[in-house]
Amino acid sequence: MTRVRRGIGAVARGVLHPRVLRTGAGARAWRLVVTAPGLSDAVRARLARRVGGGLDQANRPEGAVLALSSAARRTTGARHRADLLGEAARVELARGRAPRALAAAVSTELAWADARWADGDIRGAAASAVTALQLAFHRVLHFDRTSSPLADDPRAYTAPLRASTTVRALTKPTGRATPPTAPAGRPLRLLFVTRGNANFLHRIRGHYEDHPDVEVRSLDLRDEPALDKLATSLTRIAAHRLGGDEEFGRQAEELLRPQLDWADTVFVDWCVGPAALLTSVDPGTTRIVVRLHSAETFSPWPYLVDFSRVDDLVFVGAHLRDLTVAAVPQLSSDAAPRLHVVANAMDLASHVRPKADDARFTLGLTGISSVAKDPRWAIQVLRILRAQDPRYRLFLLGEDVDAKLSAASRAYARHYRRDVAELEPSGALRRLGQLDDVPAALTEVGVILSSSVRESFHCGFVEGAASGAVPVGRDWPFFAGKANGARTLFPADWVVGSAQEAADRILEVTSTAEGWRKAARSASAHALESWDWPVVRAEFDRLLLPDR
Repeated sequence: MTRVRRGIGAVARGVLHPRVLRTGAGARAWRLVVTAPGLSDAVRARLARRVGGGLDQANRPEGAVLALSSAARRTTGARHRADLLGEAARVELARGRAPRALAAAVSTELAWADARWADGDIRGAAASAVTALQLAFHRVLHFDRTSSPLADDPRAYTAPLRASTTVRALTKPTGRATPPTAPAGRPLRLLFVTRGNANFLHRIRGHYEDHPDVEVRSLDLRDEPALDKLATSLTRIAAHRLGGDEEFGRQAEELLRPQLDWADTVFVDWCVGPAALLTSVDPGTTRIVVRLHSAETFSPWPYLVDFSRVDDLVFVGAHLRDLTVAAVPQLSSDAAPRLHVVANAMDLASHVRPKADDARFTLGLTGISSVAKDPRWAIQVLRILRAQDPRYRLFLLGEDVDAKLSAASRAYARHYRRDVAELEPSGALRRLGQLDDVPAALTEVGVILSSSVRESFHCGFVEGAASGAVPVGRDWPFFAGKANGARTLFPADWVVGSAQEAADRILEVTSTAEGWRKAARSASAHALESWDWPVVRAEFDRLLLPDR
């Protein structure tokens, strides 16, 4: 006990020398300190945070996690226990790892939220629920690695959220006072709402701006600071959904009502902050349409949107619809919106251009900036091919892998850069960067790849197919083996289960110029018939102009 007291005194004086913490004996000694009997929760938590931080700085993250988790087990107070487990999880997330303490951290935080909710502390419950959601949907878990626990088993992963009384209250349908009504005797007033990212909206918006029966307005929340502040305030949105923060509701109503009063239909692109903000008020007779792409499903936002105030929810792929419905309780309730699957708007005809015969030995991959695109899979395919025939090469189109997002993305980017450094000097691999004229670059590409672990649709892959490049796509692992995925979205001969299968398919289809061109013509025709803008435009008209 004397030794423990001395240890505690050392911590209190700030003596946590890295040389001591880097040794196994030193780390074990400090873990004994934080689990010593007789400490109050406040003292134990304070000591554990100091020791955990010191161990982490001493490059012993495992020791930091063990110290924090051990202290949490000896802590009786729910708030201190949740803080310690959350800190243990964040230590591993900061290192790019899936935390061992994640389930315990999320469940303990939700238990605290539920206790605050039971006591009538709405703001406290909201803040705690948001903390749990941000832990459960941290980008390291779902974006910056090549796997996701949500994709593996969405119902099991979200079970703690479904069990929480606070989250159930947060996702309880509010409904609308009146159903939407269509205008009579005048053009439809259509409002497009975004927050910065309108990349997938230009062609749709342009179509309706030129439509004689539609008046169009656009609202980008980035241009409206007051609205943008509300749309990014997760805790305030949650508190309002729980029946508190009347000032948030008043501000949202005041700022949004003029837009809602003007519009007959609001089309919200991306199911993120703007969708949560818009559904925080009763839309009146205005119809609300929200489009969900992919990333949103792996974020807290669907838990903050009141889907009972959304009339139509649009997905760009049936596989994303299935995953989102499995993950978000509101979408299985009687108050769920109508669900639609409509492909992205693409001008595929403009990609149809002549290719030289030697293009058949050039593989192309467009859009490589995120780990989810997994360009290293494409490089693996290239290695297999070049072992058979050194004429094969790979073009990478788009910004390079972004290493700044997290430790996990940095780790992936390091391996990717090593691959590039090995293959680029010989010309086996070329990085073309961000291009203004992608169709022109695709004239040199004879085989288009989809190497992603997940996609909502993969426009670049389909654009490559339309250009006359033979499509060889990975069976996206996040959805492989499920009812819907790459194998149900694309023709069977477009999709492969492994890099070896991809190489075998490419070797077969490019063995002769005649066979390659025949396969390319077939793929191009299928892409144009299925997803070119005139086809998809008709689907949007059925969705947004049902009575016209």
